[in-house]
Amino acid sequence: MDIILEAEKRQAGARSNLTTLRNEGKLPAVIYGFNIENTPVILDYRETAKVVQQHGQTAVFKIQLDGKQVNAVLNEVQRDALKGTVKHVDFLSIDMSEELEMEVPVTIVGVSAGVKEGGVLMQPVRDLKIKVKPTEIPETIEVDVSSLGIGDSLSVAEVRDRIPYQIASDDDDILASVTPPVVVSDDTAGQEDTDNADVKATEAPESQS
Repeated sequence: MDIILEAEKRQAGARSNLTTLRNEGKLPAVIYGFNIENTPVILDYRETAKVVQQHGQTAVFKIQLDGKQVNAVLNEVQRDALKGTVKHVDFLSIDMSEELEMEVPVTIVGVSAGVKEGGVLMQPVRDLKIKVKPTEIPETIEVDVSSLGIGDSLSVAEVRDRIPYQIASDDDDILASVTPPVVVSDDTAGQEDTDNADVKATEAPESQS
C-alpha cells in the first residue's frame, strides 16, 4: 500500500522543542537511507499517527519533501510508555527497484482439527520476515492451520514452500500450535465441593414459623 505524506524540514533540537511540536499537532520524525542524509522533519500528527497505526508495518510511504518525493518504509516507531501514542517516527528511504527485508503479519485461516476437539490454538510468532520488492509487499500472509491436531505445531520450515516469497525467518520459528484442553482434576473438583459444603454450613438456618 502506498501512502502520501507531506513533510517539512525541522531543526534538530532539545526534547522540549519536540514536546512543543506535538502540542501544536505536529509529529517529529527523521528520514535517512537511500539517496538522503539524516534529515529531521515534521508531519501532521493526526494523519501520520493514523496511517502508522493502521498500515505502517507493510506500507510504502511517499513523503513529499522540498518538492521531491522520498519513498520510505517505517524503521522505528517510538511510543509513549503510558498512553501508547506515537511520539517519533524513523523513516528508511528505499530504492524501489531493490528488495528489502520486511516483517509481515501472519493471519491464521481455517479451524484446526485440534480446536474442534477442545484444544487451544496458540500463535507464538505473529510475523514473518520476507525479502520482497517494495511494490510487492503483502499486507498479511495467510497460514492455514486446518490440519493441526492436539499437540501439533506448524513451523516456518513447513510453510516455506507454500508461501510465494523468500522467507528470512528462522525455520524453527513456530507460527501456530494446538495445546491440550485444560482438565480440572478430581482433587480440584473435590475441593470445590468441600468449599461449597463449608459455605452452606455457615449459612444461617431458615426461620420456622
